[in-house]
Amino acid sequence: MSKEMVIVIDFGGQYNQLIARRVRECSVYCEVHPHTISIEKIKEMAPKGIILTGGPNSVYEEDSPRYSKELFELGIPVLGICYGSQLMAYMLGGKVDTAEIREYGKTEVNVDKNSILFEDVSENTICWMSHTDYIAEVPAGFKVSAVTPVCPTAAMEDPEKKLYATQFHPEVVHTVEGVKMLSNFVYKVCGCTGDWKMDSFVETTIKNLREKIGNGKVLCALSGGVDSSVAAVLLAKAVGKQLTCVFVDHGLLRKNEGDEVEAVFGPDGPYDLNFIRVNAKDRFYAKLAGVTEPEKKRKIIGEEFIRVFEEEAKKIGAVDFLVQGTIYPDVIESGLGKSAVIKSHHNVGGLPDYVDFKEIVEPLRLLFKDEVRKAGTELGIPDYLVNRQPFPGPGLGIRIIGEVTEEKVKIVQDADYIYREEIAKAGVDKGLGQYFAALTNMRSVGVMGDGRTYDYAIALRAVNTSDFMTAEAAQIPWEVLSIVASRIVNEVKGVNRVMYDCTGKPPATIEFE
Repeated sequence: MSKEMVIVIDFGGQYNQLIARRVRECSVYCEVHPHTISIEKIKEMAPKGIILTGGPNSVYEEDSPRYSKELFELGIPVLGICYGSQLMAYMLGGKVDTAEIREYGKTEVNVDKNSILFEDVSENTICWMSHTDYIAEVPAGFKVSAVTPVCPTAAMEDPEKKLYATQFHPEVVHTVEGVKMLSNFVYKVCGCTGDWKMDSFVETTIKNLREKIGNGKVLCALSGGVDSSVAAVLLAKAVGKQLTCVFVDHGLLRKNEGDEVEAVFGPDGPYDLNFIRVNAKDRFYAKLAGVTEPEKKRKIIGEEFIRVFEEEAKKIGAVDFLVQGTIYPDVIESGLGKSAVIKSHHNVGGLPDYVDFKEIVEPLRLLFKDEVRKAGTELGIPDYLVNRQPFPGPGLGIRIIGEVTEEKVKIVQDADYIYREEIAKAGVDKGLGQYFAALTNMRSVGVMGDGRTYDYAIALRAVNTSDFMTAEAAQIPWEVLSIVASRIVNEVKGVNRVMYDCTGKPPATIEFE
């Protein structure tokens, strides 16, 4: 892997890994490290640049995370973002205070086009703000390089020392020219050449997996989704027949999906894998009986997955490593580190306290969904598998509001199948990040065949997203939705109403639970 690197120092922001992803999109390798990383370690790594993330704290509070002033004296370019910008100002003698008017969301920012950070950026550009505090006075040697009507220091810089700071978040998609700003930082300020590609990640990951696993036996938790499939092929390339893929059919898959997964990864598929399919529908349904609380459902499913894997591992004998296809949105939403818990993913926050494996290996943990797809392409995985619809590990258990029953599973399977079939038939599936049907816990009065019904309502969901950290509701053509609604009501027993979810993320999450 290239020695050219930018590091991100994390102060607890939700977008910490997103910053790294944006830097990698500029073909520059990037890693995230906690704010506890030592100055000696940073010197040893010799990064071309350093980026300080946002965070939930106020820099003037006594227990807020800080960093040594020496960081800004290393001669390495530094870009502070949000909390990182305030930390830079505070540590270097500026003043940070509580803003009279807080800024959240899309904001028009006026930038100084003489700044190298804003080269080729529009003088008035839309940026994403999310702050309670603001920089009231910039440190000596700094000048203000961007403002908004209510924020006197939307950006500041000391070009001589290569220190830059933005109050807004250039890394999120809502900052229209944010990638250009980050590109200016890594190329024009840090002097990077851009020699990192996804094939570097694949090559290095396979090498590291071989070294870590040695002669050990590996069990891969294979769901058949994009993430676990890429993880499985990575491991197969690294350790071959030392790997056994266990596919747990928990009865919460999409219609016909269990057989489809087996067709790809089973003995008749294109991959030379040890493959075991475990039909565990009954035990999952029994564990979920009477449970309605979303977090509890996730944790039950997560624990039961692990127990099944442990049982299969004992049958195989002396398995050392459990491999999971965990990706970064799973990690950040599960509240690892200092971020808030949004929801526990079955393979992260949903794991039980005790797991009977030497180590859990997550080779995709620092990647976003689109990066995983790129890695899959590098590995030679067919396009139809790399680009298939994302599917959550807890499956339909979190697309059924309230208690999970076999009857409800069949309803949502059939409704979802119709929805996906019509979306593909209409040719509108290509640009969608994710689309599915969910079963609400609402029953309503309807009329069918001149008779009264009292049945469930199905909610349809479709979003546009690249990183799954933020998403916008997709505008599905009305004629397509009309066909879907008509087919679902006519063909799926127990449903008399169909609705479309037009909420983005945030404030909603992509899945219903």
